[in-house]
Amino acid sequence: MAVRYSYLSQQFEDCPELWEELKKFVKTGDFTLGKPLYEFEDNFSSLIGTRHAIGVNSGTDAIKIALRALGVGAGDEVITAANTFVATVGAIAEIGAIPIFIDVDDTFCMNVDLIEQAITPKTKAIVPVHFTGYMTKMDKVMELAKKYSLVVVEDACQSILAEWKGKKAGTWGDAAAFSLHPLKNLNVWSDGGVVVTDNPELDKKIRLLRNHGLISRDHVEILGYNSRLDTFQAVVANWLLPQAIDISQKRISNAKKLDNELSKISQIKIPVRTKDMRIVYHLYIVFAEKRDELLEFCLNRGIEAKIHYPIPMYKQKALGNHYNSMKFPVTDHQAQRIISFPCDQHLDNSQLDEITNSVKDFYGSHK
Repeated sequence: MAVRYSYLSQQFEDCPELWEELKKFVKTGDFTLGKPLYEFEDNFSSLIGTRHAIGVNSGTDAIKIALRALGVGAGDEVITAANTFVATVGAIAEIGAIPIFIDVDDTFCMNVDLIEQAITPKTKAIVPVHFTGYMTKMDKVMELAKKYSLVVVEDACQSILAEWKGKKAGTWGDAAAFSLHPLKNLNVWSDGGVVVTDNPELDKKIRLLRNHGLISRDHVEILGYNSRLDTFQAVVANWLLPQAIDISQKRISNAKKLDNELSKISQIKIPVRTKDMRIVYHLYIVFAEKRDELLEFCLNRGIEAKIHYPIPMYKQKALGNHYNSMKFPVTDHQAQRIISFPCDQHLDNSQLDEITNSVKDFYGSHK
């Protein structure tokens, strides 16, 4: 039995109500900063628990625009995690800031005990990455941010509805960035992103930045970007948003089933499932012996496993030689052993069994 990774064909195969909403919307011609976008922003802020939500073009732009709105710019140092996706680093670099990497811990998120030693007089911001559906230990991050007068933008692109100590991702920092990419837990049909904040002045500035800095058709207050969330995508997002809590709960349930079976295999190590954290499993990752051979075996069996990510960001060619002398042992160790399996809300028990049985079969034949 094949187990696909992308669930999009299932998610949208039977949605007549959505098509009706889209047909109605197209007739309005309200395509740019239209009414469904503002409705989505209100709905999203209510879901997360913030005062404001601003729809932008992508999760990458959400990070970039939030940082710029908070005054981060050329030459400023921004502390972030060494194992993040390129979008985090790209957003920092786009505004001329300098990413400063720190190692991670066993939650895949930055080791908060290493933040303070990375702070210099040039440090302006911290971008904690809530990686894979885990959360950074934000109480410590905010304590250090206050101590050193730093701004905090949460990269929550992979962790909608995750929680640390009962408080949601996106509600800790000065602002937070979410992604609506098609394979995120709350998704649309193209790229899309959201910035959330409780600060009304920051909300106002982000809204200017996402729309060229225009305060009216003819008046430009600041130079900004063309980064509006497409109103067509907001219609899709409004249709999906009421399902967000159920989606996250189903992923948690599927992850528990996978954990229960994979934990019986000595060559597989389940990552720590932190007591005070609600993990939402944008990615379901475990550590595996003979990882590359296991990946090939699963792919040959039709199990679409993946690696997120085999080359840590700080080692990528795009960053040049600047970080070559630095050591991030936990990040490196994880990159050599991690493997991701499908865990989405559309999987049934037989598909989950196929994943775990395939892993058992691999190790059974490679004793």
